Amino acid sequence: MKRSVATGRWACAVLAAGLLVGCTAESGNGGTGGQGAPASAQAEAARPASLAVVPAAGAVDVAPGEPVSVKATDGKLTEVTLRNPDGGAVAGVLSADGTSWEFADGLGYGKQYTLTAVAAGVDGKPVTSTSTFTTVAKPRRTTSVSLNMQDGETVGVGMPLIFTFTSKIVDRAAAERALKVVTEPVTEGAFRWFGDSMVIWRPKDYWRPGTKISVDAAIYGRPLGGGTYGLEDRAANITVGDKVVIVADGASHQAKVTVNDAEVRTLPISMGKPGHTTPSGTYTVMSEHVGYTMDSGTYGVPADTPGGYRTFVKYAVRLSNSGIFYHSAPWSVGSQGRRNVSHGCINLSTDNAKWLMDLSKKGDLFTVANSGGQPLEATDGWSVWQLTWADWTTPSTS
Repeated sequence: MKRSVATGRWACAVLAAGLLVGCTAESGNGGTGGQGAPASAQAEAARPASLAVVPAAGAVDVAPGEPVSVKATDGKLTEVTLRNPDGGAVAGVLSADGTSWEFADGLGYGKQYTLTAVAAGVDGKPVTSTSTFTTVAKPRRTTSVSLNMQDGETVGVGMPLIFTFTSKIVDRAAAERALKVVTEPVTEGAFRWFGDSMVIWRPKDYWRPGTKISVDAAIYGRPLGGGTYGLEDRAANITVGDKVVIVADGASHQAKVTVNDAEVRTLPISMGKPGHTTPSGTYTVMSEHVGYTMDSGTYGVPADTPGGYRTFVKYAVRLSNSGIFYHSAPWSVGSQGRRNVSHGCINLSTDNAKWLMDLSKKGDLFTVANSGGQPLEATDGWSVWQLTWADWTTPSTS
């Protein structure tokens, strides 16, 4: 979503805060020690307020997405007004203690604004600061960002948070500052770049079931390097559901399914046959489909050539970008639990595929073991758990 941009006339908000009043008391007796408070305390009580205003007066080429702020020291804010070119007041947010104010909803491009702040100091006297500044002209290049999650979604414990930009990002640090990930409970995690236009945030360990995740890609009006600015914001709030883990064993031809670390079912399967072995490693569920056409052309083998196929399946769950799914395969039921006969996917009976798809969700973990295949690449789909935490936090050279 695009943040509301401060170009129209908004209702003016006057921010009132109580003053801190310092007082001293003289001693009730006439003794030599009763001459009032020490000079240092009197100076403390008489200190005037000071104001720090951002952007500074006269600033030009201000990024519209950067916050406008005021901070008071030795006093409290009593009034803050930010006016747009039409003279309309733009509402901001005053902190609970009355010492700071901020507007972070996005200004317009190529416009002049005036910020006026008034604070009352400990000495009871008002102090005023005014800053008139101009935002940068509308940029020639903008970029959008997409998320791999939907607002309100429930996801699995392996869910990576993926931000994909529509163009190359030159200033990666600026992009990361604009991408906010807030969790409850607090969860350790980090960003890692995969190429010039995609960055992924994942936790150090699997998410704890029940974790609340708030994602805010606040890129509007922010410079991202090379003269490119963010076009609009994106946000989503998601929740981590039950821990669902599937471990598929190519030697036993069985898949063990656990929910919150308790085994709930073992399913007969068939994996990739020799020459089409399934890559081994930990996949993350990417998407689920009812009614899907499996097409060998997606990995370079036309359907009308030897070894090619184009087959409709009733249930299919994507595990990688390279074409690995677990899916219903009624034609291989006789081999499921006995031998590996697929082109790389994990075959299940129609009933078992439906049961597993009904149970699983985006972000669940699916591990392939003893397949005889090459290791799964961390760049294939959402396979972020193929990297150790040490590898994940090592700066990427791509």
